[in-house]
Amino acid sequence: MHGKKIPNKKPLYLDGPKRGIKEIWFALKVGYSFMYNNYKLHNIGPGITVFGSARTPENSVFYNAAEEFGKRIARMNFTTITGGGPGIMEAANKGAFEAGGRSIGMNIVLPHEQHENPYLTHSVIFEYFFTRKVFLVKHSYAFIIMPGGFGTMDEFFEIITLIQTKSTDRYPVILFGVEYYKELVNMMKVMAQNGTISPDDIGLILVTDNIDEAMEHIQKYIKRHYTISPHRPRWQWLQKKE
Repeated sequence: MHGKKIPNKKPLYLDGPKRGIKEIWFALKVGYSFMYNNYKLHNIGPGITVFGSARTPENSVFYNAAEEFGKRIARMNFTTITGGGPGIMEAANKGAFEAGGRSIGMNIVLPHEQHENPYLTHSVIFEYFFTRKVFLVKHSYAFIIMPGGFGTMDEFFEIITLIQTKSTDRYPVILFGVEYYKELVNMMKVMAQNGTISPDDIGLILVTDNIDEAMEHIQKYIKRHYTISPHRPRWQWLQKKE
């Protein structure tokens, strides 16, 4: 079963300098994308973003875990946010959708034709990866990083960099899959030993195989730092505690 078809396109935007008018047109397109998607996504509510591979099959333990995360997020009355595609993204959206929660997909135009997963209550399609990544982070108060490839690692390290440099609040970041991420965690320890990151930076991440532990970690953070509005007014979903 597939959701809406996303037409293929080759959106080259880093192919060297262009004529001035083309550069201006590109900047206008990017600006419009930010304004339009700010409008479309403004009222989706506080979210938790789930990242992971589009190639994960339905019989995978990680697919099942992502589906359970979607259900748990919905029970918190939070929005489940993913990249809107198959695999881990589909699983998290499915869990939220079937639990009656808000399920958002933020897909991307690629050179090959693709489909949104069918478990979305709201969907947007981005032409550029960098604009999409802003919105995958913008509405989220926690990030769950399931096993994934280059795209997942790109998203994970960008989030950690934002938190490390205090460019965003210190939101919970979960690496789910102890064995899968073992070598990555070891590499981060090597970075700390060589002084390229602080040893404290590793503490920004919870590495676990336990869904209960991950959700408890997220809920404790949100309860400690935010008051959830019971009526969810349009312009304010969470109120930060002083």
